[in-house]
Amino acid sequence: MGDFIAALISFFLIGPLQNEIADVLTATRAPQEIVAQVTECAAAAGPAIIDRAVDDPWWAASSALSVWVGLVEPTALLVEAAPGCDAAVKAAQPFLIAEE
Repeated sequence: MGDFIAALISFFLIGPLQNEIADVLTATRAPQEIVAQVTECAAAAGPAIIDRAVDDPWWAASSALSVWVGLVEPTALLVEAAPGCDAAVKAAQPFLIAEE
C-alpha cells in the first residue's frame, strides 16, 4: 500500500512540479546546467516530499491543487517541501523572473 501511495504522490505532485519548473526554465532559455540542477534537486527531494505528503495528506492535496491552478509557484512549493533546494532555485531565479 505504501508503494502505491508513493507512486500517486510522485505522479500527481513531484512529476508535475519538476515538469513545470523545467518547462519554464527551458522557455526562458536558462542554461542547461541550471535546469539540470533544479530538476535533480527536485528528484533528490522526492522521498522527503513523499514522507511529508504521507504524514500530511491535506498539505499534499492543497499543494498540488495550488500549483495546478497557479496560486503557488512551483519553485516556492519546492523550497517549502525541500529547503535544501533553495540554492538551486535561487540560481534559477533570474530566469524564472524573466517568464513573469
